[in-house]
Amino acid sequence: MSTFTPSSLRRRALAAAGTAAVLAVTLAACGSSGSSMPGMDHGTHPSAASSTGSTPGMNHDSMAGMDHGSMGDGLVDAEDGYTLTSTATELPTGKDTTYAFRITGPDGKPVTSFAVDQTKRLHFYAIRSDLTGFQHLHPTMAPDGTWTADLAALTPGTWRAYASFTPDTGTGEDRDFVLSRTVTVPGTAQATPLPAPTTSTEADGYTITVKGIPMVGMAHPMTVTISKDGKPVTDLQPYLDTYAHLTAFHEGDQAFAHLHPETKVNRDNGGPDLAFQAMLPKPGNWRLFLQFQTGGRLHTAALTLRVG
Repeated sequence: MSTFTPSSLRRRALAAAGTAAVLAVTLAACGSSGSSMPGMDHGTHPSAASSTGSTPGMNHDSMAGMDHGSMGDGLVDAEDGYTLTSTATELPTGKDTTYAFRITGPDGKPVTSFAVDQTKRLHFYAIRSDLTGFQHLHPTMAPDGTWTADLAALTPGTWRAYASFTPDTGTGEDRDFVLSRTVTVPGTAQATPLPAPTTSTEADGYTITVKGIPMVGMAHPMTVTISKDGKPVTDLQPYLDTYAHLTAFHEGDQAFAHLHPETKVNRDNGGPDLAFQAMLPKPGNWRLFLQFQTGGRLHTAALTLRVG
């Protein structure tokens, strides 16, 4: 669990002031989980620190179970002087590749100081326009501020790359940003229809059930229950300082939302129920990606929720 310093507590207080905002749910793909869910790509293996869940570092999340209200929907590459820059407009088809980028500040210089959020200084996401092939990665940063994300093989089409971060200095200090850019993967793109809305799905032999559908414009309780072979799962391990990591994307415009459970972490004894306060900002279909860890292995599940 995170250790809180006066600085991290100050960050929480600042973030809490903006939590009346829009943010949501997902079920993400980070690391290679071996999940059989179609249209999903799991990126790289979790780090040893992530696997143990014991990485020290402050977590400045706003309120328990709700993510940062100031993030916006992630559909712009620049906000309040901070810009996601990259020379990459095209990535190769069908093979592992890297995506290099920088975050520049209001002074036009690369930002190199970032606050730790869920044990990481920056979270990177990639998803195709039809909401398939999702990857959640934790890139590395060079001294000059260049980040490198190691992407698993991409299929042809238009992809959107997101960077989620909090500057640790400057005018954006303590503020959470999600910025994104699109990139093309050449070839004949074949769109995959979004799976129909449902409240239950399976991954790696686990059954994931969602109760309490989020409603537009208001926080709404939502519970994710995990079971296996008809029995409740009670051995969830911490992953990124929590028992689950969820990311959601809106059908059509790829608007981004993210939250994590308000359930307190108690060693390797998580589950079967994970409680959330979810608010999705737009009506329509949202594709949710859920990550959770058992026995040192990261699992990923995905489902579609309809928000009216």
